[in-house]
This record gives sequence, structure tokens and C-alpha cells, in this order.
Amino acid sequence: MLLAAGRGERMRPLTDATPKPLLPVQGRALLDWHMAALQRDGVRHVVVNTAWLGAQIPAHLNATWPQHGMQLQYSHEQDDFGHALETAGGIARALPLLGDAFWLAAGDVFVPDFVFDSAAAQAFAACDDLAHVWLVPNPAHNPGGDFGLAESAPGSGTGRAVNLPPADMARDLRPRFTYSTIALLKAELFAAPWCDIASGNPHGKAVPLAPLLRQAMDAGRCGATLYTGRWTDVGTPQRLAQLNAVPSSA
Repeated sequence: MLLAAGRGERMRPLTDATPKPLLPVQGRALLDWHMAALQRDGVRHVVVNTAWLGAQIPAHLNATWPQHGMQLQYSHEQDDFGHALETAGGIARALPLLGDAFWLAAGDVFVPDFVFDSAAAQAFAACDDLAHVWLVPNPAHNPGGDFGLAESAPGSGTGRAVNLPPADMARDLRPRFTYSTIALLKAELFAAPWCDIASGNPHGKAVPLAPLLRQAMDAGRCGATLYTGRWTDVGTPQRLAQLNAVPSSA
């Protein structure tokens, strides 16, 4: 699932007429970078949620990707409810289109080298975890990070995600990393006892994802991997300009 429903307030005026996931980075729309990686790695079924200027997203994607073997489905939150449903709310709404385990990526991050590894997806589907998140070193705009990482072996870069609440930063000095917005998730995470959204989110509840991930971490059911490749949260016009000042390596 690719998340593409946000308004992109901090990107205005660029997002007044264009959804943030369609803004061009190095000659290609942000969403197209994800689509190219998914196609390269053998993922063929993609669900995209939309809200702000939502009609532009299927118009853009459907013009190219079905011809390359990609099967696209959409969850139109603005059409259904008049607003975006936040991350967990949007996922819950789209669950009938998704499998029991699925990839998640936000459409407004630039991560051109990430591998949607089929072996990782298969191992995740077979294990007891509810989530597996990819973390990145903290960027300048998020110096405090989001979650911790208890490595399975020193220097391995993979292990268990650790719930380190922001309120504990002063006394808990364990390293914190930033959630990349890329994860493997189980549909089970969006049902009781983890989540109180009704199946398919028929009432359009807007719910964030982070509290559900923290519950899974506290239960020992969330893995994590540290990703050190190129990654940018394209959250401001300045960051977009910096990316576009770098020649494309595509």
C-alpha cells in the first residue's frame, strides 16, 4: 500500500494544484520512484489511498503502470468521507483490498535504492510479528527520532523495535531512530485488541499508526531494520529543491 492522501500543508504553494506524491524529484514523480522499485522487486498488486486532489493520482499512475504489469486499486477517502483518514485509518479502510501481510510506504518519501525484498516479506508473513519497520538515522528535522532498535547481534542493524516514548527522552538515553514510513504489516494489527476501528473503517475514523506500532513493540511483536541508504522525507519546498539540485542517478 502506498499512502498518498495527505494535504501537504508545509509544501504549499506547490501542493495547491498538485498532490505532494506527484511532485517531481529528479525528473520523476515521487510515487513513480516507489512504483518503479516495486515493479523491479516483483510486487505487482498496489493499493493507493487518495484524498487531496485525489483524481490526479489514478490519472497519473494509470497512464503508465498497468502497461508494465502493475495492478492498481484505489481507496478514495475524500470521495467517501470528505477528508483523509490518517495512516491507520486509511490502512483500515483499504484492508479489504490488501492481503494478510503487506508492504506499506508513504508516497512523500524519496528512497530510490530501497529493496522491497520478497524474502523479507515471506519471512514476515510466516512469523508472529504484527509489524516490521525500517528505521533511518535521524535527519536534521527530527533529531529526537521515533523508536529504538534492540539489535539481534551487535552491528547487525536488525532486531526488535523498541517503544521509547518522547516523554522519556530526558532519562532514557538509548539511541533513537526515525521511522522511515516503510514497513511490513499484518492485517491483524488493525483489529481488536490492537485497534478499535470497525472492519473496513465504514465510519471513516481518522487514526494515526504510531500508537498501534507502539502497542506491537510493547508486546514484542514488532521487528526493525536500520536502513542507511538514501532517504528523504520530502516535507518542505526546501528539501524538494535540494533533491532536485542533485543530478538524477536513475
